[in-house]
Amino acid sequence: VVDTNILLHHMDVLEYLRDDDDDDDDDNDENENENGNDDATSPSKPNPHPRRRHRSIADAIVVPQTALEECRHRSLVMYRRIVDLIRSSGDDATRADDKGRKQKKNGGGSGSERCFIVFADVHHVDTQIFHGWKGESKADEEEGVEDGTTTTTINDENDARLRNVARFYGEALYDYRRRRRTGARNANAEVVFLTDDAQSRRLASSEQPPPDERPGDAADRGGLYYRARSMRDHVSLLQKEDPSLTLLDLVAQFHSAPGPPMSEGIRGKDGGGDDDSGGRAACYPPHLSSQTLSRGLQTNRYYQGIYRSDRDSHTEGYVTIRRGEDRVAVVIRGKADVNRAVDGDIVAIELHSVDLWLGGARNGGDGSDSGGGGGDGDGDEEKERGSQSQTADDRNEGRDRHTKKDDAGIAADTAEPSLRDAENIAEEVAVDDEGEELRRPTAKIVGIIRRNFHKNYCGSICTIAVSAAAPEEDDIAPSETELARPAAAAAFESESKMEGERTTMHPHDVIAAKHEREHPDGVTSTVVFFPIDNRIPPILLRTTQRDRLIGMRILVSMDSWPAESEYPLGHYVKTLGVTGTKETETQVLLQEFRIPCEPFPAKVLACLPPADYKIELEPGRTDLRHLPVLSIDPPGCKDIDDALHCIELPNGNWQVGVHIADVTHYVEAGTAIDLEAANRSTSTYLVNKRLDMLPSLLTTDLCSLKGNVDRFAFSVLWEVTPEAEIVNVDFKKSIIHSIAALTYQQAQALIDKPEKDCKGDIQAGAVKRLAKLARKFRSRRINAGALTLASPEVKFVLDSESLNPTDVQAYTLYEANALVEEFMLLANVTVAKKILRHYPTLSILRRHPAPNRSMFDGLIQKAKTRGISICIDDSKKLADSLDAAAEITSDDPYLNQLLRILSTRCMSPAQYFCSGEYQAKDWHHYGLAAPVYTHFTSPIRRYADVCVHRLLAAAIGVAPLPVFLSSKSYLHDLAANMNRRHRAAQLAGRASVQLHTLIFFAGGDEGEGGGVKEEDAYVLDVETASMSEPSFTVMVPRYGIEGRVRLTKIAINDECLVRDPENHRLDYKDAATGKIMASVSVFDRVRVRIWVRSTRDRKELVVDLLEPK
Repeated sequence: VVDTNILLHHMDVLEYLRDDDDDDDDDNDENENENGNDDATSPSKPNPHPRRRHRSIADAIVVPQTALEECRHRSLVMYRRIVDLIRSSGDDATRADDKGRKQKKNGGGSGSERCFIVFADVHHVDTQIFHGWKGESKADEEEGVEDGTTTTTINDENDARLRNVARFYGEALYDYRRRRRTGARNANAEVVFLTDDAQSRRLASSEQPPPDERPGDAADRGGLYYRARSMRDHVSLLQKEDPSLTLLDLVAQFHSAPGPPMSEGIRGKDGGGDDDSGGRAACYPPHLSSQTLSRGLQTNRYYQGIYRSDRDSHTEGYVTIRRGEDRVAVVIRGKADVNRAVDGDIVAIELHSVDLWLGGARNGGDGSDSGGGGGDGDGDEEKERGSQSQTADDRNEGRDRHTKKDDAGIAADTAEPSLRDAENIAEEVAVDDEGEELRRPTAKIVGIIRRNFHKNYCGSICTIAVSAAAPEEDDIAPSETELARPAAAAAFESESKMEGERTTMHPHDVIAAKHEREHPDGVTSTVVFFPIDNRIPPILLRTTQRDRLIGMRILVSMDSWPAESEYPLGHYVKTLGVTGTKETETQVLLQEFRIPCEPFPAKVLACLPPADYKIELEPGRTDLRHLPVLSIDPPGCKDIDDALHCIELPNGNWQVGVHIADVTHYVEAGTAIDLEAANRSTSTYLVNKRLDMLPSLLTTDLCSLKGNVDRFAFSVLWEVTPEAEIVNVDFKKSIIHSIAALTYQQAQALIDKPEKDCKGDIQAGAVKRLAKLARKFRSRRINAGALTLASPEVKFVLDSESLNPTDVQAYTLYEANALVEEFMLLANVTVAKKILRHYPTLSILRRHPAPNRSMFDGLIQKAKTRGISICIDDSKKLADSLDAAAEITSDDPYLNQLLRILSTRCMSPAQYFCSGEYQAKDWHHYGLAAPVYTHFTSPIRRYADVCVHRLLAAAIGVAPLPVFLSSKSYLHDLAANMNRRHRAAQLAGRASVQLHTLIFFAGGDEGEGGGVKEEDAYVLDVETASMSEPSFTVMVPRYGIEGRVRLTKIAINDECLVRDPENHRLDYKDAATGKIMASVSVFDRVRVRIWVRSTRDRKELVVDLLEPK
């Protein structure tokens, strides 16, 4: 019988299934094939695929209704998990009944596998708490609660009712045995009440009959109707019965603070149980009680919000609060102020005094050290087109951290979006009456209102390798508490004592040395888990399988964070695989960025058309099958969103059509498939796979505008003059028939085909006309200030069988790429104007804010060292500056491309938003120089486009606007989710590129054709600060890699090293003559070696300098 706290904190244990190999009862049954015939395997031959019988932690698990309702109230995530478990148990029971009938017929035993029972205790007379009952008031000792508060009478009554359920089952089992003293089945069965509430366990014993009234034949149970145990005690008993189990690893940790007995601020006994935290000093301020928080929130002393960590640090973040009509981001900085909050927690904060607030705008980055981002303007428009404005994101987003990270990685594209750009949240507030002095408010977290502990985190454990020398005999003997720690940690500290200073170690090793230890039970040990996600702090695990987990990627769940523990406590969930392997690391990146990768559920697939569905003309749809429509895409593209046509009209003008897959015909608003698509929001493209937003029947078949088949489309039709002047535009729901699905190379061949050879060639004529118009449209955009930027992105050549990278190549861009991009941009702008006219406050648009000047300052200063002037007053002047730079850098064409890459990094990515949330002046798209812009052209892979299709359909009167698209609050949440998913998909794509880059440079069996490489690189940034490590950052164009080059042979205080911050330059002079022997300055071309350094738990890309020597 389980208590509520078991449901809330031990679902991983309840879901556990123990394998049992000696299930003889199943053997005959397993010899039957799927059709029920018993000749699949001969009885005389062993079954080649025996199915294991599963046993859970108990023969039957009773879930009282009271516990179930409390669980639903406190955590919907856990409630859904237990409901799914109960339902799956029902399915198991049905199968077991069928098997049991067959086994009974054959003289066999029961086939039961797992049994969950929901007991309606609130409706059962024997488990009621009658009016006038007085329970023993107690402190809430539930092990899932950090700060004890007095429980209410309702909680006491619920606890008593749960104990009554356990007693009810105990008495029923006793009566059953008494009536059938001989031959009773399950004679050794016992009832166990599982609860992590220590007080409830004590009451369970005291409330049962006194010894003289207990049943005399229950000696095996100590005369009790039932026993009360904590989950850890119960699992420990199971583990003693079967030492092969690893179930203890799944048990959640709470008030034990197994962290270092000798850590700062923590000294005390070395306990091993759940209640060994006594005697330890607190590492953090205590959280305020719920009553105090409630009063403070009502009086505005405290503010409530969700804590969001910076991507690069769990000790810095912000909480968004309301300030009048505005939303303001309040900075939380430092361990004490963060006070055990984890990203996603709902917290209460107390503002610091104004004199402690941060002054000025957020620190900007320059082109070389910007990280993160998702696209300059809308290079993301054509993900697979490789257009010049296509972009990607950087996982290492901190602008300062990016250039100083230890290992090399995939080069960044854009800056991290500001909160104002991403979520319309102010980062500064005025602190004077005139509104001229702006500061960033700061605060401290004083309480946790709701924890966000229900996610599993991916990463690895780090243990200290025994590499330190043994201590001398005259060293001080270790204390008793030190003996409980691993030998490696003790050796590490001994070496430090001998050397007189701390050995240089990786930060993970330092933390592991401080916190790793063995427990007195001789079975478990505490290890440190480091999540991949830098927003999450290290987690202390108590495990029985430390040696087996070394070098593995694992999932871990966070359980609690007591004030006396430096880091949160958690438990092991499962192992993903060996660290560094492609399959495992792909799982890791999908888990890290929360990319939905599960198969589509049955309710979604039920929304799809039948297998024999035929596309035929229907009322209200325009038949355009007579037009010579064709598509132009990358080779092998299967999800074809768009197609084009261009014909001559009788009046001498041309008709141009952009035809987009009519996804909303199959995805009806509000259905299961629509909700699933809204949640996923985007398709995710990895190097070796694609994770679709919609099921493949739509993605690659019914919605894909393949050649020589009829397809439904949403068409935008323009009449234009041969000089690209637009005469009029029309929008139609249509049916089309594509005459060709061209690749970019094939389209380019048609563009280059001589006019004399094009007579009668419909495809060549259409493509040539489209190319002529695209050149004129592009020229106008650039003249209006649209930017031509660049991306360092490259593509892999994969082995056809292993899918391992064999080569890395730069994207080849054709005029055909620009042709398609130009008409997609034109369609998006045209549709944006149309939906805005009809729905000025409900339109889903895409904005690209103008960059903050401070973000360009670094790049401007570096460009000056090469005589290049960059003006960013507006996008037109920036574009002209970059064009002018091309002449100055004509001796090295890549330098101009590099300037465009770095300019892109100084900009935030574009964002989806609802038009009613921003003023019209803020709708502008800086990169495209467009007053309004949206996404319409890729509904197969972007949910934003699906919403825009519905808005356009309503605007032209062919379909009503769905009710939920009339709610600005819903649209706000929808846009936020689309931005979040869009960014996560880009980060996952970049992580996949990073993974395959490591595999390529690792060489050997994994990196076919790779290994150590020597290449030219360009210097992006030089570390010139005094007493800084001599180093500089480079970009390797051949591989799209950026990394820090360390001059390890030069000491920090070397007198021959000359730092020149003004010119971003490092010189090294001869000590005797003072002559400059070698120098490195920004934008220099150097020669580097790229290789992979492998350690016991990680691989990293390293860039070393070859020339200048």
